[in-house]
Amino acid sequence: MSRPTIEQGVTWGAGGGHNESYAQSAGHESAHGHHWETSPWPLVLVIGILFLIPFAFALYFVYAKPLMAMLSLGIGAPLTVIAIAGWIREGVGQKDEPGYVLTAMPLFIFAEAFIFIAFFAGYWVVRLSSSGWPPDGTPEISKTVPLIMTAILVASSFTIHHSEERMEKGDRGGFLTWLIATIILGTVFMLLTINEYSHLMAEGFNFKTNIFSTVYYSITGFHFSHVLVGVGMFVCILIPALMNKMSKSFVKAASMYWHFVDIIWFFVLTQVYLWS
Repeated sequence: MSRPTIEQGVTWGAGGGHNESYAQSAGHESAHGHHWETSPWPLVLVIGILFLIPFAFALYFVYAKPLMAMLSLGIGAPLTVIAIAGWIREGVGQKDEPGYVLTAMPLFIFAEAFIFIAFFAGYWVVRLSSSGWPPDGTPEISKTVPLIMTAILVASSFTIHHSEERMEKGDRGGFLTWLIATIILGTVFMLLTINEYSHLMAEGFNFKTNIFSTVYYSITGFHFSHVLVGVGMFVCILIPALMNKMSKSFVKAASMYWHFVDIIWFFVLTQVYLWS
């Protein structure tokens, strides 16, 4: 007789509760190990990011070919979005085995933290070795808007935490409500960032204005990309959840990632905006 295994993806009931769905193993896993999962989406994602960032950057700033840079962005952006959507769709659809996602996400966060550390270390070297700061050509950057953005991002950490709690208690309505609130807050944060960029660029403060502008757009832009990915993850969680499908471990991993993005923002706020 084959040994049954538990598939722990949540199937929500129509009345707001939930039932744990169970399925027997088809015999593709051994008694002492897991089968290997394969996916094309990581490769597609890497190709998309190559066209989206380094290729486009080099074509525009190094080789002065804006048309080719736009073409590179046109290839990279849809590839990246499609790859993220496909990868997340696979993650949500797989069996809810915490060892896959909840172990990998801290490792991913650890790696991302080192990239941020590199950005900040470069900024500190430039900042501390400069005789005058900010450099000439730097407009007055508002400190009020970043503080509002901080309140929004902190609030979004509370909303995703409440969403996770509602999921654990089987409250589908509460889970969806708090998840949508998190998506809205993350979107507002991004819109404020874009609005701030547009005002600064209108004053002539762009990526090439001076060393501070390069650092400013690099650090805040890199953080913006993480917020965008986080909101994208929540949207990819929301869509199957509306169709009564959910992976608890995936929600927990996404929540973990979002708290990391929130913590990093405090470094961005204090070092880039408030340290003047």
